[in-house]
Amino acid sequence: MQQEANGLKWMYGQVAVAAADDTDSDGAALDMQDYDGAVFVVAIEDSVATGVATLTAKQCDTSGGIYAALSGAVATATCATNDDLNTKLLIVDVYRPQERYLKANVKSATANIAFGTLYQFAYKGRKAPVAQIAAEVAQLTSVASPAEA
Repeated sequence: MQQEANGLKWMYGQVAVAAADDTDSDGAALDMQDYDGAVFVVAIEDSVATGVATLTAKQCDTSGGIYAALSGAVATATCATNDDLNTKLLIVDVYRPQERYLKANVKSATANIAFGTLYQFAYKGRKAPVAQIAAEVAQLTSVASPAEA
């Protein structure tokens, strides 16, 4: 049986984004060829009351084209009191997108929100194990039923 980490294509999507009330930033394109789905994950690092944090998945038929938001592929959180969203995650899972390339967009509104690094991975690949992108993954270690060290 294959371990899950070996079947995923891991990718660094975007660097952390400083606190602002008007962030609108796209991550890197994720090539979905030979994969069924993708997950995008970003942490909220700092939040100010009334701030709105949003993670949206987009798609396009070319890596450098104009991306369109996907219906329903949005995770949103609103800060009720200062710092209540700190360390919380926004996660969007897209299964069987209609076009080859996906990317995520982080957006803040109303009051300051700071985002951590955006990570993205493609899953349910048709070939395994997945050859990781050397520029993206320094090392992936998988163990099965390990003995204590």
